[in-house]
Amino acid sequence: MAETVALSKFTCPACGGEATWSAAKQRLVCPFCGTESAAKPDMAGAVVEHDLVGALRDVGADASGWQADKREVKCQSCNAISVLDPSRQAQNCEFCGSAQLVPYAEAKPALRPESVLPFKVSEPEARDRIRAWYGRLWLAPSALAKKALTDTVRGIYLPYWTFDAQVDAEWMAEAGHYHYTTETYEQNGRTQTRQVQHIRWEPAAGRLQHLFDDDLVCASVGIHPELLRGIEPFPTAELKPYDAGFVAGWIVERYQIDLAAAAKRARDAMDAKLQTLCAQQIPGDTFRNLVVRADYSAQTFKHILAPVWFLSYTYGARIFQCAMNGVNGTIRGEYPKSPWKVAFLVLAILLFLWLVLSAGSR
Repeated sequence: MAETVALSKFTCPACGGEATWSAAKQRLVCPFCGTESAAKPDMAGAVVEHDLVGALRDVGADASGWQADKREVKCQSCNAISVLDPSRQAQNCEFCGSAQLVPYAEAKPALRPESVLPFKVSEPEARDRIRAWYGRLWLAPSALAKKALTDTVRGIYLPYWTFDAQVDAEWMAEAGHYHYTTETYEQNGRTQTRQVQHIRWEPAAGRLQHLFDDDLVCASVGIHPELLRGIEPFPTAELKPYDAGFVAGWIVERYQIDLAAAAKRARDAMDAKLQTLCAQQIPGDTFRNLVVRADYSAQTFKHILAPVWFLSYTYGARIFQCAMNGVNGTIRGEYPKSPWKVAFLVLAILLFLWLVLSAGSR
């Protein structure tokens, strides 16, 4: 599929200015005259699932366009690739703040996103939620709220892959059943008894069918993975067919983890989940030697854009990040700990334990 190139901006029908997508209005809004318009007059279309096996045989042969002129820059520090409107001059990396940005030219055609989750949390709401989050960080230094300025929060569309699969699995294991016997022993010249646990092992087997639906693999390298896992999942049932109007005026990150690498991560995660699901079916009290044989079918994928509010700040000599789900407002963040508050908490715990032990010894 040839890449589609359209206009580089969305012109306001009233004054001719450049309109951008408003999370609060859920429409394109002109910042000059306030005129609102839809992202596209006809939003008909469906979010398409693509055959994974066929795509992996022919990666790069098909690419969907951004529907707008775009340019890409790569950060030499964190390797994030940002997709910008041609008129936007990026001076610093949106993820790490580095000024080491260079133009990026794709070595091979990239699979473009075909669906998007538009921002629902507006920028003022994102700032208010982050301030409230700061207020709940009891161990953080008191000066954090002043030094970690929320006016540096940025809205970014992150690249994600989603994977579906129908799995038919058979498992075999040894199921362990606890039973107890009474044992006598001598202690300090006195005969006492105690219960001793034993395990009776029996063979067990079973079958499991499971549907993996829209398992997410983030293709970003700009935000710390543990933060993203903390704000997932995204409501993929609300995905819209990609329209350039949704990303007008926003930063978009190009994927750094390609389809093949993402598919492997998804399969590893699915295999681990299957192990857990099969283990839950094993009768008895414990198990060992679990073997799972899985048959994967109906494997499909999508490349989507997910909205994230992102804040990066420096406190002392360290850089901390905070991320927010741009749809439901879930927040995960890193923050410095006050050594005085940590010491006070440790002393309080030790004092509590001492009081409990003292009361028990009376």
